[in-house]
Amino acid sequence: MGGFKSFVLRGNLVDLAVAVIIGTAFGAVVTTFTNWLTDKLPKSADKYFSNVENSFGAFMNAVISFLILAAVVYFLVVLPYTKAKEKYFPSPDPGTPEDTVLLRQIRDALLTGQGQAPPTV
Repeated sequence: MGGFKSFVLRGNLVDLAVAVIIGTAFGAVVTTFTNWLTDKLPKSADKYFSNVENSFGAFMNAVISFLILAAVVYFLVVLPYTKAKEKYFPSPDPGTPEDTVLLRQIRDALLTGQGQAPPTV
C-alpha cells in the first residue's frame, strides 16, 4: 500500500489528470466560441458554415460549465491532493541552497589562501 501511496502522491499523476479534465472542458469553450463567432460572419459565408450550431447561449453555457468544473476539480481534487502530499511528503525546510553554501565555502577558502579574512554574512 505504501508503494501505491508514493506513486499517487509523488508522481505527476494527479497533475496530468487535472490537465486532461481542464483541457477537455476548455476545448468545449473554444468550440462554442468559434461556433458563435462564425454566426457573426456575413450570410454569404453560410455555405461554408451551414452545419455549425450558432448560439451565444451555447458559448455562455460552455463558459459557465468550464468554471463550475474547474471549481469542482480544484476543491475536490487539487486541494485534498496538496494537503495529503504535504502531510506524507513535507517540503524541505527553507534555507540556503546547497550550491550557495558550497560557493561561499570556496570563496572563503580562496580569501583565506590570499591572507584575507572571509566576510561575515
